[in-house]
Amino acid sequence: MKSLEHLLENWLFTSRWLLAPFYGGLVVAIGLLLIKFGQEFIAFAPTILDADIKMVMLKILLLVDITLLANLLLIIIFAGYETFVSKIDNYHSEDRLSWMGKVDFSGLKIKLFGSIVAISGIELLKAFLLLDKYTDKQLMWLVIIHLTFVVSGLLFTYMDHVAAQTKKLECEAEKIYPDSRKKKLP
Repeated sequence: MKSLEHLLENWLFTSRWLLAPFYGGLVVAIGLLLIKFGQEFIAFAPTILDADIKMVMLKILLLVDITLLANLLLIIIFAGYETFVSKIDNYHSEDRLSWMGKVDFSGLKIKLFGSIVAISGIELLKAFLLLDKYTDKQLMWLVIIHLTFVVSGLLFTYMDHVAAQTKKLECEAEKIYPDSRKKKLP
């Protein structure tokens, strides 16, 4: 029975590699975003001298939006792969990103919400630059959605803070009362 349990646990542990193609697909998605970025940049660059400042701002915000989305995908790829699949073994590379291997699931959520709030804020700014193209109701919903992302991000950050404080208190209590966690057998 113990060998069956060991076999099952090994199979479950190895199944994490089923996530690798998902991360590979996200790398391809970054490549597709690069193509879209290039397309937008090449279409915009020749018109810069004749464009009004509002149009320049909108086009640059679009490029920033695409870049933020690519950054978001990169965060998900690296942190997700290292958290759920395997460690990326490039510790000796001078190009190693400082946050790699340090972002846990909690940190990943906060980075994700930060990126989503930034993307949402840019979309809201673009809408305000094109006020004449939106109804009051559409603008209201854009603001509500943006505020929902902001509040959700703040709540996730607060919950992580509370969880960290709880863990810290548990560790301090363990130092003061080292036998408090030991189970007492009848």
